[in-house]
Parts: sequence; structure tokens; C-alpha cells
Amino acid sequence: MVKIIHFADAHIDIATHGRHDPETGLPIRVLDFLAALNKIIDTAIHEKADLVIFSGDAYKDRTPSPTFQREWGRRIIRLSTAQIPTLLLTGNHDISPASGRASTLQEFDTLQVPMIKVLYKPQLLTPQDLWGLPLQVLALPWIFRSVLMANIEYSTSNGDKTNEELEKRISEVYENFLNSLDPTLPAVLVAHGSVQGAVYGNERTVMLGKDLVIPGNLVKDPRLDYVALGHIHKHQDLNPGLHPPVVYPGSIERVDFGEAADEKGFIIAEIEKGKTTYQFKKIDGRRFFDKHVKIKEKEGLMDKILASLPPDDKIPDAIIRLTIEYPRDLDMFIDEPLLREKCAAALEFHLIRRPQEEARLRLPHDQTIASLTPIELLETYWKSVHTSPQDLKTLQSMAAEIIQTVSSGEPSETLMEENQ
Repeated sequence: MVKIIHFADAHIDIATHGRHDPETGLPIRVLDFLAALNKIIDTAIHEKADLVIFSGDAYKDRTPSPTFQREWGRRIIRLSTAQIPTLLLTGNHDISPASGRASTLQEFDTLQVPMIKVLYKPQLLTPQDLWGLPLQVLALPWIFRSVLMANIEYSTSNGDKTNEELEKRISEVYENFLNSLDPTLPAVLVAHGSVQGAVYGNERTVMLGKDLVIPGNLVKDPRLDYVALGHIHKHQDLNPGLHPPVVYPGSIERVDFGEAADEKGFIIAEIEKGKTTYQFKKIDGRRFFDKHVKIKEKEGLMDKILASLPPDDKIPDAIIRLTIEYPRDLDMFIDEPLLREKCAAALEFHLIRRPQEEARLRLPHDQTIASLTPIELLETYWKSVHTSPQDLKTLQSMAAEIIQTVSSGEPSETLMEENQ
């Protein structure tokens, strides 16, 4: 049995909310990500893990500042010091599409840090490559679509056929690796990318480039014993209850409000040939609350808004967004100072006011409602609510048929056909 710690999408330098910590000079949100990374490293050392797998995206982009590289390095080097073998796979935020550019993880290879190996190309690792562990690892790092197309000299003008060809080429390489596996040893696939059937979180806001989709049947091959994925921030198993587990651990911290309801953490897996068990270890992290309230009348307005906020004991140090939708004439009755006072203990409080106005029909000065036919009135209404020209034409045609039917007392042929 091989015990593995699997995590991904650290993005330790995302600091879109909050202020700076006066003691360290680092953004408080960066400290949140580093605290989550500390918990993963501490667990690996405490559990005496046989192998740590990082499935890509250490930073938010490919040009992290030296300060953030220092903080990442300080934590990864602890695994080396503890003699825990560690694999670092490059993700789309770790590499540049330009040929010859170093990855953000390159220094571990350059300095030949003991027990740390950077996986930046498709490859099959055997026990000899894995410090003697009785394990095989297939590595599929992020591959930029443009780079792969250049390598196979394929045209971009073929649309969907281009993606089919690229996925076919990746599948061929992958199948060759699978066919080379030692059937007596457990095998792990480490990949950074989108797998067919996965559910996206809100990481689209930080992802770069276009995805190549990995076919689901490839990662569910029974010759594998665990699939350690990265790239999608929402934790999920794409092969639940079956073998092999196909697992996205998700990002280690909440990136933004799109991930407010997502649980964050990492995986502890125990891998044997033909049998793997794993558990998701939750990291509490910074609380995000994304609240929305719709007001229709003045009575009880502030009570309803205040009731939509998180409980008092959940507000301190949280990041809160409150969106209020209301008729514009109630604008003066919203007590914004009271709301800000209520959320004063939060790390950040965002108040979004969305006053609504009823759409009104506006007729040319030389027209009155009495001068217009019903069908002309309908057309004026559709335009006032910004109906698209194509939908307007369809709606007008249907309305004309209905009006004609009512006027004649006989159903039109079109309506009869639709009712059959």
C-alpha cells in the first residue's frame, strides 16, 4: 500500500480581497492560501506520506513575484527535508506558451532539490524514477493547444476537427503509456486539465487559454488505480464508487464568491493494485458569503435586508457580498450606514444596490393608444422590453394568428397543427 497526499490549484498569490498584514507585509488573503498549504504539508509529514502529488497551478499566473516564489519554496522544501518524495506537475498557470520559457516550478529542477521532481512533459515514471516506491506514475501536464498544434503542424481552420485531432493525438500518447505499464504494480495518472463530465466551479475567472478536454473513458481505465487531477477548482470524483477513483481535490482556498459554497481541501489516498481508498480532508479557510435579497415594498424593508445577512457569529473576518434588488422609489429607505456597521467586523463587506425601474411604453408624439391596433401596441411593448428582432418577429406572427382566430371564431391551421 502506498499512501499519497494529493492537492492542486494552490494559487497562493491570489489577493483579490482584503488588506495587507502589518507584520509580514503580505496580503491577508495570501496568508489564507499559505495557511492552507501549511496544513497540507503538516499533514503529509504527520501522516508519514509515501508520496505527495501536486497536480498543478502554484500561482495565479506565469510570472509570480519573487516574494511569492519564496513563500512557496519555503513550504515545499519542508517535504524535501522530511524525506517525503514529491511530484510537482506543471499546470496552465505554471508555464508559458512561448517555447523555451522556464516554468514557475523550474527552480526545483535547476537546483536539483532532493526528493522533489518537476513533471513538465508527458512521461511514465517507474519505481526507479520514484525513489524506489512500488508505484508507476503517468504524467500529463498542461499542454497549450497552440503548442500542440504547432508540433503536429495542424491547421486552425478546421474548427471542431482541430480539437478532435488534438485529442486523438493525446489519446494515442496516453494509450502507449498504458500499454507499457507493469501489470503487477499500482499505477497513478497525474494530469492537469479538463476531463469530460467534470463540473466547473468559478475558476473560469482565473484560467488562461482554451481547454483541451480529456475523454472520460481514458481516465477511467481499469489499469489505473488512482487519477490525481488538477485544474478544476470544485472537488469531485468523476468515477464515484468505482475503480479507479478519478479525483479533483479542488483549489486549496476559495478564490472568489463563485466558490463561496464549495468545500476546500485535499486528498489522502491509500493505493493498492486493484484497490484504492481515499478521503477528502477539509480545510475550513476564509468564509465567503454571497447574499441576495429582493425587496418589493417599503414595509419591513430593513428587517428583511438585515435577516439576509449571515448570523452575527459568522460575520467576523468573513468576506461578504450583499446584493439588494428593489424598486427605485425605495432607494431612500435603505439604511446603508446601519448595514456597514452590522458588518464592520468582516474582513470585507461589498454592498451592491440594484434599483429597478418599470419599463414604460413611450409613443411618438403624434400617436395615442387609441390610434394603434392591438398588433401595433404589442410591437411597441416588445420593443420597450428590448425583445430581440428575431423573437419580436416570431411573437408578432403568433399574436397575429391568435387575434385572427379570435376575430373569425375558427382556429388557424398553424394553431391546429401545434395542438395535435
